[in-house]
Order: sequence, then structure tokens, then C-alpha cells
Amino acid sequence: MTEIARMQSVDRQMTAYLRLDKMRDCYCTTPVLSFDEKALAKFQSLWLLRLRVGTMDLKIAATALAGNATLVTRNLSDFGKVPGLKGEAWSGL
Repeated sequence: MTEIARMQSVDRQMTAYLRLDKMRDCYCTTPVLSFDEKALAKFQSLWLLRLRVGTMDLKIAATALAGNATLVTRNLSDFGKVPGLKGEAWSGL
């Protein structure tokens, strides 16, 4: 919202608000998984594999694996190192 307010052009602001509305509508209908005990156990088993993946990305991957979900991300490069993870690359709306 702050970024939108900083935009000088009213047309750009309007376009940004419309895009924000689309994103909100999409996220409101998309299930979001929690990092729960099952995800923690998966994270710990992945951690032992010593994959070259950042800690937060590994937690995200563990959450998707624990929930038997497909990970939707803008960048699959690091997530591709996680065995068994299903992922889809999305660049946005």
C-alpha cells in the first residue's frame, strides 16, 4: 500500500490497486498450510540431508511436503534440490 501511495501517476495507482484486488481475491481462495509438527519433522529429516537450500526455503518445502501440496513459487531453482517436492513456477497474476 505504501508503494502504491508513492506512485506519482493516478493511472499507475489505479492499475496497482486493481492488481492488488486480483491478488487478494486469489489468496482468499487459496489454502495456506501451517508449519506444524508434521512439517517440523519433515524439515528435520531434510536438514539431515545437508541440502544446499536456505533454512526458510527448507521450511517452506517441508510444509508443502508434509501437506502433500504443490509448491507455487516465483523461483524453483533452490526448491528443485528438495527430493519429492512438487513445484510450479508462477510469475504472478
